[in-house]
Amino acid sequence: MPAWAQKTARLFSPDKRLVYDLRLTDSFPVYSVTYKGIPLIVSSSLSLSFKDQRDLGAKMKLADVAIREGVEDYSLLTGKTSHVRDGYREMILTLKETIAPFRRIKLIVRAFDDGLAFRYEFPQQEGWTSLQLTGEHTRFRLAGDPRIKALLLPNFTSSHEGEYTTTSWNSLKADTLMDMPALFEFPGHYYMAITEAALLDYAGMYLEKHDHDLTGRLSPLPDGSGLCVRADLPHYSPWRVLLISDRVGALIESNIITDLSPPCRIGDTSWIRPGKTTFPWWNGNVVPDTLDAPGNNFATAQYYIDFCARAGLQYHSVVEYGLHEWYVNDGAGFMPGPHADPTHAVPGLDMQQVCDYAHRKGVGIRVWVHWAALYPRLDSAFAQFERWGINGMMVDFMDRDDQQMVNIQTEILEKAARHHLHIQFHGAYKPTGLSRTYPNEFTREGTLNYEVNKWAKRITPDHDLNMPFTRLLAGATDYHLGGFRAVPDSLFRVQYTRPLMLGTRCHMLGMYVVLESALAMVCDYPDAYEGQPGFEFIQQVPTVWDETKVIDAVVDKYIIIARRKGEEWFIGAINDHEAREVTIPLSFLGPHTYTLVTWSDAYDAPVNPNHLETRTQQLSPQYNMTIKMAPGGGFAAHIHR
Repeated sequence: MPAWAQKTARLFSPDKRLVYDLRLTDSFPVYSVTYKGIPLIVSSSLSLSFKDQRDLGAKMKLADVAIREGVEDYSLLTGKTSHVRDGYREMILTLKETIAPFRRIKLIVRAFDDGLAFRYEFPQQEGWTSLQLTGEHTRFRLAGDPRIKALLLPNFTSSHEGEYTTTSWNSLKADTLMDMPALFEFPGHYYMAITEAALLDYAGMYLEKHDHDLTGRLSPLPDGSGLCVRADLPHYSPWRVLLISDRVGALIESNIITDLSPPCRIGDTSWIRPGKTTFPWWNGNVVPDTLDAPGNNFATAQYYIDFCARAGLQYHSVVEYGLHEWYVNDGAGFMPGPHADPTHAVPGLDMQQVCDYAHRKGVGIRVWVHWAALYPRLDSAFAQFERWGINGMMVDFMDRDDQQMVNIQTEILEKAARHHLHIQFHGAYKPTGLSRTYPNEFTREGTLNYEVNKWAKRITPDHDLNMPFTRLLAGATDYHLGGFRAVPDSLFRVQYTRPLMLGTRCHMLGMYVVLESALAMVCDYPDAYEGQPGFEFIQQVPTVWDETKVIDAVVDKYIIIARRKGEEWFIGAINDHEAREVTIPLSFLGPHTYTLVTWSDAYDAPVNPNHLETRTQQLSPQYNMTIKMAPGGGFAAHIHR
């Protein structure tokens, strides 16, 4: 039929198991999604609202429909794989109002075998040259009563840190903000996660149960204007992403989020060096009693730099000492005062001396900075950091994802790259695939993680297990990894210095593989590691990968992930609060004989959770490995030829 006469459009994934249907009604365009013939999203409407304009969605016609096939073929410097080649089918629908002012938008839908995504394009047109968006009413009407796992939030101002809620759709309280990614499990073990990709010059999106539908909600601008997005046309929304499979591990393996993001915008990437880093704030800046005058000074930095050199860690982080930042600040509680200045170190700390010494030892230097202290001096600060020889930084307390903050983060990444600086965002929203666009973005927090052990008993092995099925689906997940003082639940107590851990030491080792992060923390103090069983695994494990396979995963129970770097494989497993025995098939290995080194929970791990057993053996790919994990336990392995 000619485009103007069409009322429906359909798009199949390359393997034809995933189907997207769009239908025009007198009220709104509505879409549905099925997977293997199973409905997941049904009759969900799409509309947009604007300041001083009528809502866009009603009285639309299909002015044009174009379908094409394509392939995303690219390399990644950081992430779960080093090279991606994903085929897709794309449908571009031009929708035009049939009544004045006859505005046009394009709905772009892209289907992969492991999910689909769609976005809005706002073309420049006569009578409409700028965007003043007050709401994007993208609905996801769920079929049936799926089980939900998501982080519920009280409002848009958030560090995105909290415990996850698991409930049924029908039991979910209405009008509560739901962070993304959110996981939905349908009967028959069909899985769908909703998130977004390519968040650039736009507001971050949340989900909300409203009028029996799951509805997108945009983070409003902080100026009180009522606007969410203000931009000149043409403009694009981020991609609204649905990861879909009947195997939950496929959602973790998927590269759709980076597939949908713009190609790398950094010309020279030779200086980008992922790795592991100290973070002594977490352990309480522990140093030996014999160290002369510890503090915000060279002696303390030298102690940790020497440890990095011995252990093969790539970075040391200069953060604070005695609850005062490394830089000049007249604020309190790490909040910037009126004279906060990250271009000047506190008296007694010579950053040039620290950087020069570290580089002679083959170690990089990173710093922690409050974003509100950094941003007003962004250009001068980055220029000074480059002169000192700083390699990167953690930018913290951002706590927003409105369009203004999204643009601030993009500006930070772009300008940091010009000065050869990598970025680790803390107190920040989820990744949206921009590690492809700006590979100097190493990792993001947006999780309630082991930093909390310094002041509360909230981080349990069950909480850890939520991460791969929720937050990890969006990309790199920064945890304060490396605590080596595990205790049984009955002996846990809060201590700000030398924090304690729940879960076994093998659980901690497994997390280094289960979580994806190009900048893994090793945040305990040197004497907590050196000579301790298991530290050798932390020294060996990479932070970026050539290939990722989810060997086995059961939501709320356990997960086993294998990741390859070169010809070496690393396996990590983490467990919930129950003891468990699991068989790991090794058929993914090539046809060779391998050396297998394992770190597993000792027989007495339930009462002595730091105890582990290390074993080395020869194996062939036909070998199936059976592992036993203690309650709150884990497993780690290194396989090489």
